Amino acid sequence: MLTADLEAGFTIAIDGPAGAGKGTLARRLADHYRLNLLDTGLTYRAVAHKLLELGLPLDNVSAAETAARQVDLSNLDRTVLSAHAVGEAASKVAVIPTVRRILVEKQRAFAKAPPGAVLDGRDIGTVVCPDADIKLYVTASAEVRARRRLAEIESMGGSADFATILADIERRDERDMGRASSPLKPAADAHLLDTSEMAIEAAFLAAMAIVDEALAKRNKA
Repeated sequence: MLTADLEAGFTIAIDGPAGAGKGTLARRLADHYRLNLLDTGLTYRAVAHKLLELGLPLDNVSAAETAARQVDLSNLDRTVLSAHAVGEAASKVAVIPTVRRILVEKQRAFAKAPPGAVLDGRDIGTVVCPDADIKLYVTASAEVRARRRLAEIESMGGSADFATILADIERRDERDMGRASSPLKPAADAHLLDTSEMAIEAAFLAAMAIVDEALAKRNKA
């Protein structure tokens, strides 16, 4: 297995819309290359969760900024923060420019810590880590992502309506791609991975080939 130079560090930036598989891919890559892992979406969810917990409006900029400053990247409870209501709230908090600036500073510091990191989110390759060694943009059609979400809910014993999930995903895409500050879009030098008809193992192998090529070039330099 090719490994990153621990002194120089190595950063893999993964962007893409919700449900495309970037989180699973990020975890697989971080485990394989023994890099730190950060789901940057959880940092926005942490801010939203705090506002919900305090019963404050999601557009309360001052409270959101305070919550953002208090976010501890080493203590993000995925179980609590993965709740659907928190995710919906997070996409609204994420449009606040000052909140984004505060969290981006934290995310950049995380990326610089040895031995390097895999970060996934919406603006990693374009804003957070524009100089990342590898940039991946993981996407899939809205319909495929909705089917995956429905299957996930049903696998946990729940039930949901496909049309409702699809509409929710399309609304979220529109918010993420249309916001004025750090909109969701692939970096100019990102490698595109469309997982619409690709299993996670195939996506992982494709991503690994890209990373290995970059590491091989770097090790020869």
